[in-house]
Amino acid sequence: MRLTSFGDEYRALVVGSGALGQAFCELLREDPACAGVTVLSRATQPGFDLLEPASFAAAAQAVAAQAPYQLVLIATGVLHDAEIQPEKSLAAIDAEAMQSVFQINSIGPALLLQHVLPLLDRKGALAVLSARVGSIADNRLGGWYAYRASKAALNMLLKTAAIEHARRYPEARLLSLHPGTVVSPLSQPFRGAAAARPARQAAAQLLSVVDNATAADSGGFFAYDGAVIPW
Repeated sequence: MRLTSFGDEYRALVVGSGALGQAFCELLREDPACAGVTVLSRATQPGFDLLEPASFAAAAQAVAAQAPYQLVLIATGVLHDAEIQPEKSLAAIDAEAMQSVFQINSIGPALLLQHVLPLLDRKGALAVLSARVGSIADNRLGGWYAYRASKAALNMLLKTAAIEHARRYPEARLLSLHPGTVVSPLSQPFRGAAAARPARQAAAQLLSVVDNATAADSGGFFAYDGAVIPW
């Protein structure tokens, strides 16, 4: 695919090395208009860890030389791991697990915005990976308390940052994106995984949403097909 809204020789910064982060990098490196892709993850040097906010400043400083970036993608998040599982009931909420989910899905990305937004081109685009289950209006099934709440918080943080950023850079785009169900370790254990789309397909759809967005869309919450998701 070829992105058209960033002009020729645009530069991209991808934060995160999960299935979608890797797919973003592959597609951007294949784009003849892209002059370079810089990656930040736990595996890069210096790396960063969402559970260790002190690591953010050094990581951002390490990639500042390639700035300004016309495109920044924050492809991070957690639904489950060896210690964390989505709650099926209110009784299943665990304070420590919930704190970890919020640190990774909400607080960490907010601090990342603090460090990487200054590296964004004045007319550039930044997108974070959210999830439809973070929509309060669209919550029909309940459950998944920490994940839902942390993604709702992420949406509010992105929206608030977009308002502030627009005061100085009115042509920039800050977007919150729902990728849908993607073939990845995150979705594999859950219902609907059988219908999951390949990460490369999902990444291409999300890049198209970002490419077609305008400054008027900044602060918005969009699905992979471009549809607006209610808060």
